[in-house]
Amino acid sequence: MNTFLEHVAADLLKKYGNDMAHIAVVFPNKRAALFLNQALARLADGPVWSPAYITISDFFRQHSNLTIADPIKSICDLYKSYLEVTGNMNETLDHFYGWGQLLLADFDDIDKNMADAEKVFSNISDLKELDDISYLTDEQKAELRRFFANFDDNPEGIRERFITLWSKLNEIYNNFKQRLKNQKLAYEGMLYRDVVDKPSIDAHYEHYVFVGFNVLQNVEQVLFKRFLKEEKASFYWDYDRYYMKSTNEAGNYIRRWLDKFPNALPNDDDELYDNLSKKKNINIISAPTENLQARYISEWLRENERYKDGKRTAIVLCDEHLLQTVIHCIPDEVDTLNVTTGYPLQQTPIASMVSQLWTLQTDGYSLQEKSYRLHHLNRVLRHPYGKYLTPAVGEIIERLNSERQFYVKPKEDIFFEYFPSDNQHLPALVNWLAETVRSIGINGAADREPLFEESVFRMYTLLTRLLELMENDDLEADKIIFRRLLTQLISSTNIPFHGEPAQGVQVMGVLETRNLDFDHVLVLSCNEGNIPKGIDDASFIPHLIRKAYDLTTIDNKISIYSYYFHSMIQRAKDVTFLYNNSTQGSHTGEMSRFILQLMVEWNHPIHRLTLQAGQEPMHCEAEVVDKNEAVLKRLDQISYFSPTAINTYITCQLKYYFKYIAGINELDEIDIDDVDNRMFGNIFHTAAQLMYEKLLPREVITTKNIDYLLKTGKSTQSLTSGNAELTLDDIVDEAFATELFHQQRGVRKHPKLNGLQLINREVIIKYLHQLLRIDRRSAPLRVLGHEFPVKRSLTINVNGIEKQIETGGRIDRLDEISVDSDNARLRVVDYKTGGKVAESLKCIDEMFDAKNLDKKSDYTMQAMLYSLIEATNDPEHNPNHRAVSPALLFIQHAGSEDYTPVLSIDKEEVTDVTVYEEDFLRKLTEKLEEIHNPNIAFAPTDNTNTCKYCPYKQMCGR
Repeated sequence: MNTFLEHVAADLLKKYGNDMAHIAVVFPNKRAALFLNQALARLADGPVWSPAYITISDFFRQHSNLTIADPIKSICDLYKSYLEVTGNMNETLDHFYGWGQLLLADFDDIDKNMADAEKVFSNISDLKELDDISYLTDEQKAELRRFFANFDDNPEGIRERFITLWSKLNEIYNNFKQRLKNQKLAYEGMLYRDVVDKPSIDAHYEHYVFVGFNVLQNVEQVLFKRFLKEEKASFYWDYDRYYMKSTNEAGNYIRRWLDKFPNALPNDDDELYDNLSKKKNINIISAPTENLQARYISEWLRENERYKDGKRTAIVLCDEHLLQTVIHCIPDEVDTLNVTTGYPLQQTPIASMVSQLWTLQTDGYSLQEKSYRLHHLNRVLRHPYGKYLTPAVGEIIERLNSERQFYVKPKEDIFFEYFPSDNQHLPALVNWLAETVRSIGINGAADREPLFEESVFRMYTLLTRLLELMENDDLEADKIIFRRLLTQLISSTNIPFHGEPAQGVQVMGVLETRNLDFDHVLVLSCNEGNIPKGIDDASFIPHLIRKAYDLTTIDNKISIYSYYFHSMIQRAKDVTFLYNNSTQGSHTGEMSRFILQLMVEWNHPIHRLTLQAGQEPMHCEAEVVDKNEAVLKRLDQISYFSPTAINTYITCQLKYYFKYIAGINELDEIDIDDVDNRMFGNIFHTAAQLMYEKLLPREVITTKNIDYLLKTGKSTQSLTSGNAELTLDDIVDEAFATELFHQQRGVRKHPKLNGLQLINREVIIKYLHQLLRIDRRSAPLRVLGHEFPVKRSLTINVNGIEKQIETGGRIDRLDEISVDSDNARLRVVDYKTGGKVAESLKCIDEMFDAKNLDKKSDYTMQAMLYSLIEATNDPEHNPNHRAVSPALLFIQHAGSEDYTPVLSIDKEEVTDVTVYEEDFLRKLTEKLEEIHNPNIAFAPTDNTNTCKYCPYKQMCGR
């Protein structure tokens, strides 16, 4: 097969010989120029002085003294014109930006189609103006009258608002164009019209060859007619007779132009223009997912060794978001790959880094503290590009997090300058952002990664351009508006791939296929909505008026995409269409209307196939871990079992294995200055300990002592003068400093708390008051110790071999109640700040049964163990082995007068824990021997409710 461009090349050589320096070849887009140049070189019989290659956009720009304004500046200037004409100062740039793009597109369309803006935007409230439309055809007049008739049926409020805006559009249009012209700038349609409105065009070349055009705007038609009349132009049309029939919209435009702008190639050339009537191998394949389509690429390229045909093989993406997946699915056999579509800047690491840097300087900066929040600082420093910010990034992260500096003052080693979080400093912030990106690019240049270099360069260019617009007062925005604009610009920016375009398998979007022919074509995501691409008629100009004034409508767009669809397959030997047949959300799972049309109209067989994943969905089940030699060796090394470890085993044996055998620790990184449940409990425990140690004497505590503390927040007068200065508030502040900020105890200067921390501080003070009121009921009492360790040895039998095990933990508080009375006894008190209260159990066995975990049996078991150790094995605090009661003090639920924290078993309060010693130690020993039993594997729990917040759930597949 000879391609269209090869036919063009042969004809140019035939007519102009090897010297074409005086000729310019004009294309709709850039890509075809390289392929035509290669065809000329291959077909020529000697050296060739090649023609100039330009796009139609380049042509117009060369013949105008105006410059195309970039899109951001165009919208900003249009916004200024809108404000000047309407005086609507309530419309912010943020609100205007979206519909400003629509308005700019309408102005562009009006100019490219050379419509009379004053007529288009005439005041439709006066229907008499329809009399002055003699230049319109009868059909166009009918379209206008239909619109006005429908418009009058609308509610009066909508009608009036529409008329108000509509009446200003022509003035906005003229004001905007003049504003740009004063700066020697223009939008594309304005520049095109400026060129063709001139009495003459000073051509830069003797002859212009227009190749591969389809739809022609009116400005292009005027240009073509003028050059054709002056014998300065020739035209090469790419089409197929198959869609030149009047019933097929793909040929709507070329049918018009063949008579007006005669084809330089013979229209009766069957080899060139009669290919869709020939038999081809066409497959239509449905797939349930986009990724499955991409995975099919390897099989398709290997089939019949299509990949060996290089540039004659094309993979066309109707949805260009698939690019990343497609690149990863190219098989190893493909030596050369040319990617035409750009890589989205939004999907590069530098885009996420810029987002994190912006967030750091806005949400992550505290004006009150004049410092950065640790959480946001961590996200920047731990970013993959964080290493390019400062060489010591690892040390800085470790230091900041170990010190728990939730508010980090700007320092030299953290590289951040201080910026007041103020809208007046937006240019300074953008400049800092650009310079930081530049610094990342310089520091990371040694790695020589092309994607890194290109993406950082694009981001730096984008930021500096925005900064330039702000400095020139073209862009006026606050931080919120600027952030949205930046996000939108990043999402619409692509990074071009570098390479040799005319070599290797071609990966491209639909638009890039224009004027190119391939032997093998694979079209991915050929769904309705992808091709034609998101067809809508979003515009300020109603459809009927657009149609009446010959502006672009939905019908035009469908015709254009239909031409793209048919032209990319017309000369191919085999074509494969893939589409997603799944229905999810707004995705309908329909194949493109163009495929359906092809199935109906094409006279040759088309094969229908379906892709299946070839595998069943994975059912993730947690695996049982057998106690092999390595596991048993690790178990033998463990000589201490805390109640937490034993309860972990009861809860889930597999969780015990991950944590205590495999040694996989739970993530314990806290970089958020909030207070979670665990931290709240730690602060309360410390505050309670400090309260009794510093504000209440280490002797009998009376109701008078407690009443004074509750009333004044201070200690009684019997305390030393140093301690008398302390208040309950000071105690809580010290607890926060110790637990949250890792500050040493006793330091009087404490970190300043933020809003959420202050709220938690007030709650803890309230809980301490509640604790004091509870203790008042038991007064006089004596607090014997806080936060001290207890241990006890047990002997277990492992396969006939005795092993010594230690168990124990830290007691929150040991006290004596009903001092100097016959009912005096010791209590082991465990503070609980959670909302769920432990329920009374019937017997000891229930404490070791996982079915009772929702009753907080783990709390009960721990309290019983500590109490037994205290009763039998603590010569320091209980040398006489006095009776001990286990107590769980739930602060939130201790308000009632009859509340008691002492545990009950089978509804009987435990006044002497040793009564249950034999049964408890028996069950504890059995559980420890079960852990060591080599025949009992570590199995996952059957109660999947406990898996919701388990840190290991992803490892076991739950």
